[in-house]
Amino acid sequence: MNFSDLPNIAEDQDKGRWLDLIDPYEGNKTGIRLLIAGPDGDIQRRARIKMADDLVDLADDEGRISGENRELARQRMLARCVIGWEVAEDGKPVPFTFDNVLRLLKAGRWVIEKVDDFAGSRRAFAKGGA
Repeated sequence: MNFSDLPNIAEDQDKGRWLDLIDPYEGNKTGIRLLIAGPDGDIQRRARIKMADDLVDLADDEGRISGENRELARQRMLARCVIGWEVAEDGKPVPFTFDNVLRLLKAGRWVIEKVDDFAGSRRAFAKGGA
C-alpha cells in the first residue's frame, strides 16, 4: 500500500459491503441483506460523533446516562452504519428507513451482534470482501 492510497480506504468503505444475516439457530440465510459502511469511512465516523451527541442529550441533570439509554444510543449508531438493505415482509420490500433499521436491530441481540461485528471488521472491507 502506498501513502497515496490511504484516502481511498475511507472512500471505498463508505460504499459499504453486503452482510447476509444468517439465522443463529439453523445457520441458514434469512433473506435479509444489509449494506454496511466500513469502520474507517466517514459514515461511521459521523455515526460515532452523533452517538456522542446522543449520549449528552440522554444524560440526566447530573450527567448520568442509564444503561438503557446507552444501549439505545449504541443501536442508533449502528443503524446509521447501515446504508442500504434488501428486506421483505410478507413478500413485499420493506422501505429502507432509519426507523425500520432500528426495528430490525431490536428484533434480537443476535442481529445487533452480527451488525456490530461486521461493521467493525476491517477484513470484511478488504479488497474482495471477507
